[in-house]
Amino acid sequence: MEFKGRVADLDLLTRQLGLVVEGVGATRGRAVIMTGRRRVGKSRLVQEFCDRSRVPYVVFQATRGRNAAAERADFTGAVAQSALPGAELVAGLQAADWNQALRSLAVAVPDDAPSIAVIDEVPWLVEQDTEFEGALQTVWDRHLSAKPVLLILVGSDMSVMEALQSYGRPFFGRAAKMTVRPLHLGDVQAMTGLDAADAVDALLITGGFPEIVQSWRPGTGRADFLREAVANPLSPLLVAGELSLLGEFPEASHSRAVLEAVGSGERTFSTIAAQAGGTGALPSGTLSPLLNTLQAKRVLAADLPLSAKADTRNKRYRVADPYLRFWLAFLQRGIPLIERGRGDLALERIERSWTTWRGRAIEPLVRESLLRLLPDERWPGTEAVGGWWNRQNNPEIDLVATDREPVAGAVHFAGSIKWLESQPFGRREYDALARDVLAVPGAGRDTPLVAVSRSGVAGSLPLAAHWGPEDLVRAWQ
Repeated sequence: MEFKGRVADLDLLTRQLGLVVEGVGATRGRAVIMTGRRRVGKSRLVQEFCDRSRVPYVVFQATRGRNAAAERADFTGAVAQSALPGAELVAGLQAADWNQALRSLAVAVPDDAPSIAVIDEVPWLVEQDTEFEGALQTVWDRHLSAKPVLLILVGSDMSVMEALQSYGRPFFGRAAKMTVRPLHLGDVQAMTGLDAADAVDALLITGGFPEIVQSWRPGTGRADFLREAVANPLSPLLVAGELSLLGEFPEASHSRAVLEAVGSGERTFSTIAAQAGGTGALPSGTLSPLLNTLQAKRVLAADLPLSAKADTRNKRYRVADPYLRFWLAFLQRGIPLIERGRGDLALERIERSWTTWRGRAIEPLVRESLLRLLPDERWPGTEAVGGWWNRQNNPEIDLVATDREPVAGAVHFAGSIKWLESQPFGRREYDALARDVLAVPGAGRDTPLVAVSRSGVAGSLPLAAHWGPEDLVRAWQ
């Protein structure tokens, strides 16, 4: 299948290889720690980069739960069978430990020409054998770093990958960090061939996960795409969510229950505890570390009200990526219907709640897009865009732009998001925003008001600015 998108990621890796070729830096070799959510396309990206690089390379992918000795044998076998110039020198090598296995890589890579070595699913190697990290540091320092090699360490467990380069760990300070994110809005529009407004819908449904976006036939509208997907129990839209969750959370775990509670719409600590606990609320001592772990894995995100006054106890949780949010809200409980041939019922459930769900789901995308458009000439000092709410969620302000976060020195503007197919942002929405903004600490009657609308702005409202679907797409191009 043709590789599309990822221009910035490929360029970043190409520049790292360029530094190796030019011999720039304290060491000839360079290391990159590449992380990102499961199924985001890291392995496909790194393979495409290797294929385009025109230098010899080896790619090794670990297997979860495998015997460490068998894993080392596969690693040395992959090196011996690669196109690296010294591959034949390690053929038949039996590595007694990871130090010997990684030294076989150092033997195979050339001294006088660039090469690439990829170790995929590093967290599984760390899990299998506690000596792996120390061996990696030793072989890198003594052998690999002196050669013109780009070493790419790939892993989906973001907390483990970040720990690899934390202070006190063997590989600390030896690698650059690269996070592979889902395809962005600009890529999704290019791949689906949709107009800007429909491309936003496509992103909210697919989350930018490559295998799902590639299953979206160019030019197909949202309703038709969903109709085709729910008619096929093996469609990527249905399967990817369960595979992603099973890879990280056993079905009966508390983590899974907490994630499902947030996915069903619960946003506060107390309501998540009540929903995830089943017969009784989860105790604070149980829920707090679970929420912290889910945030460390970048599965959940936590938002605080943004204003000139600190409010650290008024946190709201959300599922971090749009696809998993969509899957948990609609597809997880729809799969039994789809498997017995009643995808039409699952589709009806989606359609009934689509407008309401989308209205909430689009908020993080709008804020992130505006952060890419700002600062500009009108607001040269804007560095943060968030929302504001009180404990009763009345009022809630969709957009608050400030000079910094989490506590602002100045509020630059406040705004509202209205994302409906046929109704523009009108006088009623403007009046509500003008009234509610007075509750935001740091804002007042002279605070500029803005709007983000799918269907434009009605009349001659005194807005300081307004943005539409085309502006959101432009932010990512």
